[in-house]
Amino acid sequence: MFQVDIIEKCKQNNRKAQLQLYNQYCDGMYIVAKRFVKDAAEAEDVVQEAFIKAFTKLHQYKAEVTFGAWLKRIVVNKSIDFLKAKKQRFVDLEDVHLKAVDTDTQDNWMVEDHLTLEDVKEAIEALPDKYQYVVMLYLIEGYDHQEISEILNISEVASRTQLSRGKVKLQDLLKSKKNGTRY
Repeated sequence: MFQVDIIEKCKQNNRKAQLQLYNQYCDGMYIVAKRFVKDAAEAEDVVQEAFIKAFTKLHQYKAEVTFGAWLKRIVVNKSIDFLKAKKQRFVDLEDVHLKAVDTDTQDNWMVEDHLTLEDVKEAIEALPDKYQYVVMLYLIEGYDHQEISEILNISEVASRTQLSRGKVKLQDLLKSKKNGTRY
């Protein structure tokens, strides 16, 4: 069965097709949610809510992007909504590697040899929420400023500003870690 056929059947409330689509994407979407939400059970809840929303809004899916990318955005939005509602900290970034996308600032993103992945994770968790969200979405999830502005309901200028300030704050936190101070 082709992806388009499955989606069309899902739009007609075909439970077998919905289960097939769920099984195809649930593990990957769980990994995305887990990057944001600390607790495994809460990440599962976020994924379930995201699938419910996806199935109820499936008529809005226009295949302009892949279904997986469309679903991932729903999962990210649900994760952020969950965190905002619970006022929880952003999560452990197990096995996630930061990538510096800005070519003009890549040289500034060299991490000192003595700093561990755990140090970087702690520094990101210590960022104020408004910076943390943008830093996570940009550096970890790979979204661009237009996508971040839509997800967080902010302007692209605000996204760029918050990313820039978040990077500076992150660098300061990592430098203070280098000097032995806590966040």
